[in-house]
Amino acid sequence: MLAEYLPTLLFLIVAGGIGVALLVVGKVLGPQRPTLEKLSPYECGFEAFEDARMQFDVRYYLIAIQFIIFDLEIIFIVPWATVFRELGVVGLIEMGTFAGMLLLGFVYIWKKGALEWE
Repeated sequence: MLAEYLPTLLFLIVAGGIGVALLVVGKVLGPQRPTLEKLSPYECGFEAFEDARMQFDVRYYLIAIQFIIFDLEIIFIVPWATVFRELGVVGLIEMGTFAGMLLLGFVYIWKKGALEWE
């Protein structure tokens, strides 16, 4: 029984070894020229040590949510398209309802002005 797991264990050992070897080679052979700018923390395009109560524009979050929604749309539509003929009219109606709800979300952020940047 354990012999069946030998290829998986061997694969994990080889993959782990390659990962560690690449990290070591990069550290040893890579350029070592740190500057103050390279060592400073960077996040979201804002200075790291400003007021913690800084306000963000809500459009940033609306675009992020829209991106996640479109990712989910692709995850559900591609498998649906592969079995479209087997699902028939019921599958078409269900996917139409799903796409319609996503369209409503897109229209919502469009009307809120989140797609317009100054």
